[in-house]
Amino acid sequence: MNSNNKGVFRRIFRLSGKGGVIKLAFMVLLVIVQALSIAIGPAILGDALNIIVEGALNIEAARGGVDTPALIRVIIILCVLYIVGYLAKIVQEYMMSDFTANVVCNMRIRIANKMGRLPVGYYEKRALGDIMSTVTNDVDVIATGLQTIVSGLIYSVVLIVTILAIMLSLNLIMAGVVLLTLPISIFSMKGIVKRTGRAFYEQQVLTGEINGKIEEDISGFQVLKAYVREEDVIAEFDKSNEHLCKENSKSQFMGSMIDPIAMLIGNIGYIAVVIVGALLAIQGHLSVGSIQAFINYVNNFNQPVQNAAKMSTQIQMVVAATKRVFSFLDEEEEVVKDNLVREHEINGKVSFEDISFGYNPEKTIINDFSLEVCEGKQVAIVGPTGAGKSTIIKLLMRFYDVDSGRIMVDGMDIRELDRGLLRSGIGMVLQETWLFKGSILENIRFGRLDATREEVIEAAKLAEVDYFISTLPGGYDYELSEDGQNISSGQRQLITIARAILSNRPILILDEATSSVDTQTEHRIQRAMDNLMEGRTSFVIAHRLSTIRNADVILVLKDGDIVEQGTHSELLAKKGFYSELHNAQFEN
Repeated sequence: MNSNNKGVFRRIFRLSGKGGVIKLAFMVLLVIVQALSIAIGPAILGDALNIIVEGALNIEAARGGVDTPALIRVIIILCVLYIVGYLAKIVQEYMMSDFTANVVCNMRIRIANKMGRLPVGYYEKRALGDIMSTVTNDVDVIATGLQTIVSGLIYSVVLIVTILAIMLSLNLIMAGVVLLTLPISIFSMKGIVKRTGRAFYEQQVLTGEINGKIEEDISGFQVLKAYVREEDVIAEFDKSNEHLCKENSKSQFMGSMIDPIAMLIGNIGYIAVVIVGALLAIQGHLSVGSIQAFINYVNNFNQPVQNAAKMSTQIQMVVAATKRVFSFLDEEEEVVKDNLVREHEINGKVSFEDISFGYNPEKTIINDFSLEVCEGKQVAIVGPTGAGKSTIIKLLMRFYDVDSGRIMVDGMDIRELDRGLLRSGIGMVLQETWLFKGSILENIRFGRLDATREEVIEAAKLAEVDYFISTLPGGYDYELSEDGQNISSGQRQLITIARAILSNRPILILDEATSSVDTQTEHRIQRAMDNLMEGRTSFVIAHRLSTIRNADVILVLKDGDIVEQGTHSELLAKKGFYSELHNAQFEN
């Protein structure tokens, strides 16, 4: 095992929790007891055979018979030895199961916590399916392989060392014959193990990629059907799957080569022991019992060598999966400064002071943007696609930090505020509605978990969704499917507005909340949003200009700059860029 792999396993063992090292040490002790019982057994069995042979020779020479008491003692010792080894194995397997469960449980906890600390940009750059593959598939590989590796590897090493020690004590020549096979086995398998490790890592990476592709195809299934692209998608999947199958076949084949090589070398050693042992016995240098013990030891020696070789394949799989998990855990997190303000009343005054920002240093999207919004005012942000509308919202939420300038909330630079505190004062209704599998009541209550049923119903009434809910079987206890696919998009949007109303936060962000619904539903959603925005500082991103006519100020963005601002009537009177956007929508 190279130093890199040792480092991986050290990190795994640190996840075992409190007392994990003590448990591991005790398990090692039990494995040693189990291995010793297997290793010492053939030597004691050889003593029993020698007692029987000597007794037979005594009978033939009329000098007595078999030493029955001595034979019984040897048999009792042998039985006790094997029973102790069996009990040690049972206890060790139980403790190893508990140890592995703790490691995997703590690993999943760390992954879950890590997901909450990663910046939004990480999820925007990496495929969701690949992340899911790391969280599920890679962790399952670790859980499956860890228990076998730890107990099996320790057992094999202890057994090999013990058997070698006993063989050396019995006969140096015979032990030397067996020892000759060990470096041959190690040398022949070293290169295979190294190549297998690379193949398994590539296999895990490809598995993540193909899972990402599957997730993408499922989420866009309706679009694929509409454009009759099923065959193209299947062909693309087949290509990726074929690549994965080739890597899987390559890694499995290389791993499977280890076992026959180990068996071949072991059988050569077995033949050598039989021939050399027979010659030594003829010359009177070795007893029959010792030959029998050595034959057993060759079998017992080859088995752990083969097991260790087999486990090297599983080790490579676990190492490959673990590297991906730890790579995820080592991703750069959102920067958290010391001495952040964690108690501050957010009322809703927001100021943007000469902010500039770009997702890439080479390309600035927002240029010297300034704006002051008083409490309770409604700000609408319009402009063509790519103008920077959603980017401004992401900066306000501190999904990203500005490159220059500052954003102030109630006189505080948001970089000095705890992110949780800042976001707890902002409610969001997005174009892409997010609902989880559960009741409508639970989905609305997600906005404020301590809300009563009556408060949920009141919020639904303000969102103009109460009537629709009352027509469903079970009403507020009606179970939504995953992402709320068993209700319409407009109904999903109204439920998210009810959630935002229930959260009762002083700042609101409404991002294209009416862009994907019909006109009648748009009017209902608009009335619900009016109820939601009353008395709150609101930022409304909209393509449908009809929904923002009553905004206190409309910002017109183009290429990251505010090119116009004012009320709806003022901007129309200017006959500028806003007027062009308005006329383009309502020219008919």
